[in-house]
Amino acid sequence: MKNMVLAISLLSLSVISTAAPITTKSTQQDQLGYSYGYVMGRSNAETLKDINLDAFIQGIKEGSNGQKATLTDEEMAKALANYKQQSEAKQLQDFKSLAIKNAKEGDAFLAENAKKSGVITQASGLQYQVLQQGTGKSPSASSKVLVHYEGRLINGTVFDSSIARDQPVEFQVSQVIQGWTEGLQLMKTGAKYRFFIPAKLAYGEIGAGDTIGPNNTLIFDIELIKIL
Repeated sequence: MKNMVLAISLLSLSVISTAAPITTKSTQQDQLGYSYGYVMGRSNAETLKDINLDAFIQGIKEGSNGQKATLTDEEMAKALANYKQQSEAKQLQDFKSLAIKNAKEGDAFLAENAKKSGVITQASGLQYQVLQQGTGKSPSASSKVLVHYEGRLINGTVFDSSIARDQPVEFQVSQVIQGWTEGLQLMKTGAKYRFFIPAKLAYGEIGAGDTIGPNNTLIFDIELIKIL
């Protein structure tokens, strides 16, 4: 259905591209065509830049009119498969390049950060800084804890924050990323630490979500509220 709407949108857009600008005074049909075309064009900009729109519109017109295609079904399927293969190969290469870039930047950051006063580096590569000492017990890997946290990239981008939501979270210490599992066991109840976590102790070469890329080094401010 999405592809059908996109096709109709682009067809509408091509028809009115040389006409007067579309405004609220234009016909409802023109406003609808322009709106679909603009929204879908913006949403699919990355894909559309590789497409010959004239050929695309020709295919739409001939297909909707029931004309015989100038390519066989097999030839069209091959063209689509080739494009998909090339696109996926490019995406993979871009991903690998980004992973290499992030790894280098992370290594450089951690090397400089290790020289700062108050920063302690573990054998695993985990770095931490004590923001506030605790006075209670330390959790074990099997403990369930309640914490407040804020996570950000080394460029300062905040990707998650229970502090901003004003909603602490609870979980088992062994069921989070390795950097957290190791770091939390260094803390005592009531403590606040800042952890600098290399990618190998976080989300590695895969990353997580839209913000944490491959091989991103992460920074977390964590408050151990209590052991449950």
